Amino acid sequence: MQATSHYPVIVLGAGPTGLTLANLLGVHGVRTLLLERNASTVDEPRAVSIDDESLRTAQSAGLVDEILPSIVQGYGVHYFSWSGREFARIEPQSTEYGYPKRNAFRQAVLAAQLCAGLERFAHVETKFEHELRRFEQDADKVVLEIDHRGTPVTLSCDWLVACDGGRSGVREQLGIALSGDTFAEKWLIVDLLDRRTPFRHTRTYCDPVRPAIRLPGPQGTVRYEFMLKEGETAEHVLDETRLRGWIRAREPLDEDLPIARKVVYTFHARLAERWRDGRVLLAGDAAHLTPPFAGQGMNSGVRDAANLAWKLDAVVGGRCGPALLDTYELERKPHAWALIEMAMRIGRYMQPKSRLEAMAAQWALGLCSLYPPARDYVLQLKFKPKPRFAQGFFLPCRAPDTAIRAGQLLPQPRMEWPGGARRLLDEALGPGFACLAWAGRPLDPDTDRVVAAAGMRRIELVAAEDDFPWPAQPGAPGRLVVRDCGGVLRRVLAGADARAVLVRPDRYVLAFLSGAPGEAARLRELFDRYGPRR
Repeated sequence: MQATSHYPVIVLGAGPTGLTLANLLGVHGVRTLLLERNASTVDEPRAVSIDDESLRTAQSAGLVDEILPSIVQGYGVHYFSWSGREFARIEPQSTEYGYPKRNAFRQAVLAAQLCAGLERFAHVETKFEHELRRFEQDADKVVLEIDHRGTPVTLSCDWLVACDGGRSGVREQLGIALSGDTFAEKWLIVDLLDRRTPFRHTRTYCDPVRPAIRLPGPQGTVRYEFMLKEGETAEHVLDETRLRGWIRAREPLDEDLPIARKVVYTFHARLAERWRDGRVLLAGDAAHLTPPFAGQGMNSGVRDAANLAWKLDAVVGGRCGPALLDTYELERKPHAWALIEMAMRIGRYMQPKSRLEAMAAQWALGLCSLYPPARDYVLQLKFKPKPRFAQGFFLPCRAPDTAIRAGQLLPQPRMEWPGGARRLLDEALGPGFACLAWAGRPLDPDTDRVVAAAGMRRIELVAAEDDFPWPAQPGAPGRLVVRDCGGVLRRVLAGADARAVLVRPDRYVLAFLSGAPGEAARLRELFDRYGPRR
């Protein structure tokens, strides 16, 4: 196949994962082509929950200020028994990563915002109505045969990222199997418009007769989810009179709202056995399918995009070799599966098979609420798997399990700039690697040379009780001094017994620096291992 155009990266699929990846690649300056078989981004409700990590990624993409006004920030979940009695609430208040943990959004609105964001980049192209027919790859490139309104188009790229959904044609052509399970239970999803009630939190009805969920969303939307009983057909439950009766039983004021969509879903808990094949990578639903009970399906895809973007930038730019892309699956796959398992546990809790089972589950949660640490563990969503890697591109360190470790997402507190302005930490970190160290405590010379060779941005920290150095910004260009006004980074560094922390472009900790013998050599070896000759 002879290609008419070549790109360093082609992203296949303009869903949230593909759009996020294309925006991040745009920020990094990577020439990218985004292909989508449909005529536009999705215009129907699908995912409804966006978490703090995804909003932080939107911040990295430079789009969070456009997104925040169109979402409902910081909603919780209220649990009700079969008798209609509220027996538990989960309302997390933490903003560890800079944003509320749970937020309601409309996928069609988000997709349009992400797509519009690509217009900022002359080096990122978007082509709709371009459907992949087949592809082939060799050691140097991937060649794609595309159909554009009946006209064949041949393109090539260095790297193809398949974000083409749960029924991924790329995954199928590669012969990569999905392992895992499909839920026996099916669910009816009904999206409604023009909601009249102001209540903003999700209501979960743990009713063995018919488990149900009510999820208010932005711009007056509300979603209902009802579990089907064995033997019930889609035709039976999609009957409008019947489903409006179920809605009336949960909230009479919602009964006659306009219906935007009604559909029956089967939920899956599956992982692709491989996420990389030569020059082709899988991301989003092409790599993993997550049950919706924890609201993490789309968010897992956004994590894939954040992990891949800077690695593709480093490889395309010749600063690292292709071996760096092997760390993508190594880092992301275990965490994606941990979230799938969490969703399955929540799903089992929400779907009691009998009143006895429902009573036992509700009694257990009620008992937890009597013990403050257990109550906090549940209410603040601390049971959610930590964004932490066991293996990958980082220097492991010894630290307690409760501490932030290397290979873990760094918190994002508000920092104080000279002059008094308070901003989120990532505004100081910038788009690349960064080094955070206490002002007046320089790194040892060997480590300093490694940090300089990696082109890391230097940020000097001032303790909450200390003044800024005077003058506030002396020294080399690019030096930034900020105050750790809440003491968050002091606690992070103390927990790792470190004087400095190196941060990756995706805001995960690359290494903690304590000044121990051999530290610079270990850091240099890590960069050499994934260097351009590998």
